[in-house]
Amino acid sequence: MRAYIPQISNLLNGVWEGLPFLLPEFILTITFLMTIFSGIARKEKSTLTWCFTFIGITLAGITAVMQRFSPAVEPVFFGMILPDTHGATLKALVSVVCLLFCVFVYYNQPLRKHPKKIDDLLSVLLAIHIGLNLMVVAVNWLMAYITIEMVSIGSYIMVAYLSRNNKQSEAAMKYVLFGTVCSAIMLYGLSFFYGYTGSLNFVDPKHLASLMSMPLPVFIVAALFVLTGIGFKLSFVPFHFWSPDVYQGAATPVTAFLSTAPKVGAIMLLGRFVLAWSQSTVALPMPLFYLLAVIAIISMLLGNLVAIRQSNMKRMMAYSSIGHTGFLVMIILTDAERSFPILFFFLVSYVVMNMGVFMLADYLEEKFGFTEITQYEGLGRSNPLIMGVLTLFMVSLVGLPPTVGFVAKLLTFSAVLNAYESNANPAWLFLLITGAITTVVALFFYFKIPLQAFLKNTNMEPKQSGTMNGLLIVAFLLCLLTLLFGIFPAFLLDLL
Repeated sequence: MRAYIPQISNLLNGVWEGLPFLLPEFILTITFLMTIFSGIARKEKSTLTWCFTFIGITLAGITAVMQRFSPAVEPVFFGMILPDTHGATLKALVSVVCLLFCVFVYYNQPLRKHPKKIDDLLSVLLAIHIGLNLMVVAVNWLMAYITIEMVSIGSYIMVAYLSRNNKQSEAAMKYVLFGTVCSAIMLYGLSFFYGYTGSLNFVDPKHLASLMSMPLPVFIVAALFVLTGIGFKLSFVPFHFWSPDVYQGAATPVTAFLSTAPKVGAIMLLGRFVLAWSQSTVALPMPLFYLLAVIAIISMLLGNLVAIRQSNMKRMMAYSSIGHTGFLVMIILTDAERSFPILFFFLVSYVVMNMGVFMLADYLEEKFGFTEITQYEGLGRSNPLIMGVLTLFMVSLVGLPPTVGFVAKLLTFSAVLNAYESNANPAWLFLLITGAITTVVALFFYFKIPLQAFLKNTNMEPKQSGTMNGLLIVAFLLCLLTLLFGIFPAFLLDLL
């Protein structure tokens, strides 16, 4: 027994040294418990639970920002997580997304009037937030798998929370079944990695060197299996099949959340693995590079081309999300020193644009019952402010100046062009050309909305939106940020 005392002491020291870096997660855990008890105590109103959630997420975001000034140099908790500056920055971004979701839920009448109320939904949000926070700092495959499961299970509950008809129930069931299969396949791929390397720390140069010693067919199969789990959260091709049905069937606030927050965590997880190769003495294996490049190209092509044929607003945004995922994968393949600032800028722009679009789409659905793009016909005349702001978001999603979407795509294309000039690999040229072509293609489906709203003649009686509410104010503020970050992009870039 005495022989184990030094080992126990070392274990406790390792835990104690890592505790300060988990302060945001401790705050979220305490808030999670408070929301459960408040939901039990007050079954009629959910205001107290909402206040607890909003305050808890705000405090977690503030502590994440503070951690940027005292980051960890080496992985803590026995090599499980690396709470560096990049991780702290994305923790803060996840907190912003969760706060926007809280505001979205507060003004969403179908959720507020539902017999289940929103207490349990907010508790699930906090659990997902904890999983995302750990996902952006994970450097161990076991921790990565656990966090993906935390986020996935919470997402399943969110999608099924407001199942009012067979279509919504079917979307939730598809999501659960597809996610379960992807999770099992990823775990099988991780068993290959561990079996050949004896390690799970994917930023360790020894782990990367051992991966290089694997037989090439085995490495490709194992990498495909691992990418299955990550690709499910990112919804890139070919793991995108759940996206359109789930986006359409889930409540609009849940759709907005699923299109943003999980992507932030999953792309950072994939980015850490890819960038670890360039930060070590082992180069990124070319089969893995070409695999990710093909995924990025196909995702951009399929997402934008199929979106042209969509008439439902949320299904169109689902394919738009797939196309943007291709850009995110393209970013992490570029130069390691420049990729994170560009990745962060792209993620911020994507969050601002997507949240704004879904907030306005939800407002139009609640006021008028409009879910199809053709139903927006003539709304530009009766509701010029709302449709004008929605049009500006569409302009930004395309990537036109002077919006934040233009700067995000310009930075991405610049990074890819620099990479092509560095090693003249034709894959970079294919990525660049595909990104440019799909940006042009995006004009055809994003601009269907202003076409219907402002240019289509209609004999229908004009529909007035009525009074302004808090959701519209938040959407207008996001529109202002779309212009502000587009005109003054250095404001965000200088933070990094």
